Amino acid sequence: MKTLKDVISLKFKTSESEGVIFHGEGQQGDYITLELKKAKLVLNLNLGSNQLGSIFGHTSVTTGSLLDDHHWHSIIIERHGRNINLTLDRHLQHFRTNGEFDYLDLDYEITFGGMPFSGKPSSNSRKNFKGCMESINYNGNNITDLAKRKKLEPSNVGNLSFSCVEPHTVPVFFNATSYLEVPGRPSQDLFSVSFLFRTWNPSGLLLFSNFAEDLGNVEIDINEGKVSVHINVTQVKKNRIDISS
Repeated sequence: MKTLKDVISLKFKTSESEGVIFHGEGQQGDYITLELKKAKLVLNLNLGSNQLGSIFGHTSVTTGSLLDDHHWHSIIIERHGRNINLTLDRHLQHFRTNGEFDYLDLDYEITFGGMPFSGKPSSNSRKNFKGCMESINYNGNNITDLAKRKKLEPSNVGNLSFSCVEPHTVPVFFNATSYLEVPGRPSQDLFSVSFLFRTWNPSGLLLFSNFAEDLGNVEIDINEGKVSVHINVTQVKKNRIDISS
């Protein structure tokens, strides 16, 4: 395929911070790769370079963060020549590719969820995607539907299931007067807590705990939309630590 325009869209969710979402390349040196790196989305694109080295087409753009959160994220890539619109969860980023060429020339297969081993150093260092994808659309072709109906020729559908397992979590709803009290762990040196939360209130107490033997306490709260952590230690001179995010 040699295209002047491309529109690629899909939704994904994963708990992995690394993984190739899709990849395509050609014998002329053109390629397009969308992947997760350190839980960020990275688009690598090359519409062509010349052998003399005077035209260097490699372009790399990074967007988003913490995308390994088990939540659905939507991606739209719109290309017209060297002009690219990259939209992640309604956040639009516009850029132009490097080089002087306008056409994307892909004469090998396009792969979703990973990339074939090509013998190049870049191919064996990249992880395959692990998670769920839906609504994969490539230049008007509904890839998800075609793969499910086995209408892609040629295709290599390896170990795919057309369902998505939801993580098993039990939510707890708190009103303005309710709270949950759990026993502490005596004679433990480590205090560790993690949770997900969603609220419409700009302020409120999320967690409070006294340390044993009157050593102090820890408090996590929302104050005007910001999460704050307060640690009070009674036996040191600088006895209060405040962290806000």
